[in-house]
Amino acid sequence: MGSSMENADPVSLLKRVFGYSSFRGRQEAVIRHVMGGGSCLVLMPTGGGKSLCYQVPALLKPGLGLVVSPLIALMQDQVQALRQNGIPAAFYNSTLAAGEKDEVRRLARAGELKLLYAAPETLSIPDFRDFLDGLPLSLLAVDEAHCVSQWGHDFRPDYLRVAELRQSFPGLPLVALTATAEPHTQDDIRRRLGLEAAPVFASSFDRPNIHYQVTLKERGREQLLDFIRSRHAGHSGIVYVLSRRKAEETADFLSGRGLAALPYHAGMEAAQRQRHQDRFLREEGLVMVATIAFGMGIDKPNVRFVAHLDLPKSLESYYQETGRAGRDGEPASAWMAYSLGDVVQLRQMIQSGEGDEARKRLVQGKLNLMLGFAEAVGCRRQALLRYFGEAHPGGCGRCDNCLAPPRTWDATVAAQKALSCVARTGQRFGAGHLIDVLLGRETERVAGLGHARLSVFGVGKELKEKQWYSVFRQLAAADLLAVDLEGYGTFRLNENSWGILRKGREVQLREDPDRKARRESRQEAAPTAWDEGHAAAFESLRELRLRLARERNLPPYVVFHDATLREMVLRRPSSLAEMARVPGVGEAKLKNYAPAFLEALQRALPPGGS
Repeated sequence: MGSSMENADPVSLLKRVFGYSSFRGRQEAVIRHVMGGGSCLVLMPTGGGKSLCYQVPALLKPGLGLVVSPLIALMQDQVQALRQNGIPAAFYNSTLAAGEKDEVRRLARAGELKLLYAAPETLSIPDFRDFLDGLPLSLLAVDEAHCVSQWGHDFRPDYLRVAELRQSFPGLPLVALTATAEPHTQDDIRRRLGLEAAPVFASSFDRPNIHYQVTLKERGREQLLDFIRSRHAGHSGIVYVLSRRKAEETADFLSGRGLAALPYHAGMEAAQRQRHQDRFLREEGLVMVATIAFGMGIDKPNVRFVAHLDLPKSLESYYQETGRAGRDGEPASAWMAYSLGDVVQLRQMIQSGEGDEARKRLVQGKLNLMLGFAEAVGCRRQALLRYFGEAHPGGCGRCDNCLAPPRTWDATVAAQKALSCVARTGQRFGAGHLIDVLLGRETERVAGLGHARLSVFGVGKELKEKQWYSVFRQLAAADLLAVDLEGYGTFRLNENSWGILRKGREVQLREDPDRKARRESRQEAAPTAWDEGHAAAFESLRELRLRLARERNLPPYVVFHDATLREMVLRRPSSLAEMARVPGVGEAKLKNYAPAFLEALQRALPPGGS
């Protein structure tokens, strides 16, 4: 490619290299701004095409584009995809042997590379900095830029090296990109990277193809299994859990029920983690059960679901993790199950974790907002986007609350009884004991402590045990009742509690749905004019793609995305010229792959067939 594309038109390059006839959203505006020498902050959702915002300018401008990327797996993935499109790209990180690093340097100095990916840790190595000093850099791209902010959910101290690097290259356009930054984090990114005067190109954070659902955790693993079997049988997906042990146990449980499932967490040996990740990228229908150690920058576009079997610690984490579903724009699901125990566990983790009190208060505040989202009675999409500073009218039709609106009830009296019980038992018990007292159960513990003689003993018989658990959970989630993290999750009153007890503050709570009565509706929508013949042809193209990918040691989606295969089936091209008009088929892939796919199409959909 080299200089033949420099100074070409962005739209013509997009078609020639990537196979698309037009840009989406703010992509073209960003590209033309960077082409003019400008720096900027780019806010786009996962799957929104952030990478094109720096890849296209790097191809069009003379010199080499340097990309700071947070994970080795991510940069390897991106370089593989670029090379399949005929773009000279490389990465420079600790996985390379000395000779391989020398070769990358040689190619860069000879002008034979257009994009070079490096980890933030690499920026602190003197030899690498000396190497950069001798290169004609065209731009600096900072992917996952929220990692530079201590207010963000995934702070990486090495990202601060970016600001130092920029000082060595004054005037070099800097493109900071992220999909997960609420307004405070956005301001921090701009300050730390010297982008205060630079424009912000913000696309909608909405992912309209994702269906959001939150449910109460009763039999967590069985609920997860029901969800996968009913909605996503045979699909690739990610399940997030809080602990390494739970990742192992859940993967074993799913495997024992006939699903292809693997664990992934930081406690595994690096080689095993890499094997599991490679299998997830290269195989279809595999479920990865992981802690948050997995997933940043995973480019697999046809992940059909992301499930959380434990509550995430913030809405940023939830948004980023659920955003790994449906990157190809096809229907996908974000499913979450949570319980009061999750709340207690997360608050204990925060309190015992590193950081000063101000940092812990910030993290606790973000957890409270996450809980508010889980307990919300309105449109989940509206609540999620509001957190990122974006208005949404609600009524999305693609979340559980919109499809089956929850009912609320006046729980003021119940809340007063619950809080009075906490107070009169000494503010040192958890929900189980408090509910025994409210229901008038004279257990050995209740009798031994003298709690059967309290005025609150038996005053709560109008509600069932499950309903009282709901009351305590929702009071804790709304910060109307505090969880004593030093006392093994026991409850104590806070200022908001006294507002209910003394001032009669009204409390509205949601009715927990009957899980058996509230059936999940299938969200998968069949493409237009799609029948059994089309489905069979699509599967034959997927089989061909898998075979070609294995021959080249590539993830299948690097050959073609599912969306491109689906377009092939619907359009039924019969020549290379017609194949070139299929979205996602650029020049390099037209040459390398199109003949085989044309032949497979003609076998699967012969002339006159369906």
